[in-house]
Amino acid sequence: MRSGLLPLFALLCAASLLVGARQVAWVDILSLSDDAWLTLTASRLPRLAALVLTGVGLAVCGVVLQQILRNKFVEPATTGGLDAAKLGILVALTAAPAAGTTVRMLFALAFCLAASLLFVAIIRRVRARSTVLVPVIGLMYGGVLSAIAEFYAYQHNILQSMQGWLLGDFSRIVQGNYEILWLVLPIVALTYAYAHRFTVLGMGEGMATSLGLNYRATVLLGLLLVAVTVSVTVITAGAIPFVGLVIPNLVALRHGDHMGRTLPVVALGGASLLLACDILGRLVAHPYEVPIGLTAGGVGGLLFLVLIVWRRR
Repeated sequence: MRSGLLPLFALLCAASLLVGARQVAWVDILSLSDDAWLTLTASRLPRLAALVLTGVGLAVCGVVLQQILRNKFVEPATTGGLDAAKLGILVALTAAPAAGTTVRMLFALAFCLAASLLFVAIIRRVRARSTVLVPVIGLMYGGVLSAIAEFYAYQHNILQSMQGWLLGDFSRIVQGNYEILWLVLPIVALTYAYAHRFTVLGMGEGMATSLGLNYRATVLLGLLLVAVTVSVTVITAGAIPFVGLVIPNLVALRHGDHMGRTLPVVALGGASLLLACDILGRLVAHPYEVPIGLTAGGVGGLLFLVLIVWRRR
């Protein structure tokens, strides 16, 4: 599957560089046209890098959360992580309006990590853990956090702007305002280094402890990696749902659940899905653009329902 994904990924990368409101041809790039090179280096390449890093990060987040909660239907969008990060950014905007991106990311990180720990504690107290019940609880939990965020934004008169800049959108990505996303690379490398431990984590607390794994420390590490990834993606591109749910499930159907083998495929699949959704958003109303939060939400939501029905059968 990995060898089959590589040509598709390369094709999507090439299409992402060429598709946009301003047409850029390979002839112009190869002829060293100033306008073409400016468009490529200032907008298209940063956008491509942001898409790939975000797709990789969100897909890997989904795998880690699924191992921690032992449920195939969880990811940051269905456990309240995205909503908690949004709330953290809103608090940062009002508490420290002159603060930069790093401070806002730290606020989002703290809120996302706290919300994730609380959600894990809630799920541990739920005795009947059906396949669908856990994500349903997560969606309800995320709805509460989203309502709190909207009420907070309403109280501080930033509701309208919040709805705009927190919707997943890469049209604002240019050189100089996306570089924080490179934090995703060490997060993915650390996740791969601990892939075996996360796989054991998915066997349950009793089995993991009997195999010598420090269960609580590994869960905390996994949630911290997820919180960092979610915070940097939300602060840069907004909330993008379902990438971390769809890709790990599709990969697991063919390759199983061992993260040491599947993590590269998951990362490549997440980047490819996000690239495809972005290209679709740029073509469907060309020369205007549909935010990727809508295209990824539509495609991912449909696949999410299909996966639920398939699992139930």
